Amino acid sequence: MAKKQRLYLICYDISEDPKRLTRVARYLSKHAFRVQYSVFIGSFFEAELEKVLDGLEGIIDPRKDDVRCYPLPEQVDGVVLLGRQIFPEDILLMQNGHNILRLGERAASVVPTEDLSSQESLFFT
Repeated sequence: MAKKQRLYLICYDISEDPKRLTRVARYLSKHAFRVQYSVFIGSFFEAELEKVLDGLEGIIDPRKDDVRCYPLPEQVDGVVLLGRQIFPEDILLMQNGHNILRLGERAASVVPTEDLSSQESLFFT
């Protein structure tokens, strides 16, 4: 059985050191998409995720900083989006026919999911 990629939400709180904060943000930007100031979403195989987290471990100060990585379910229902979103309406990140940047009701209105259901993962602008 082939191993599948899985979506993960990675967020952080870096204290007292703007340089370390910048290093963490730049590092994560190379591996995932920023969805909020200190929140990233990425699709990883297990080994890839371990490498990303090992890289973060080398940057942060574990006595002061907080980094969290949450696996996201394949099927998402009931997501609520409030306020201004970081990505404009014409930016889509598709996985399995769903816009994972807008996982609420608006996702279906942005792009017809039946047209993209055969695609594994796409990034559109």
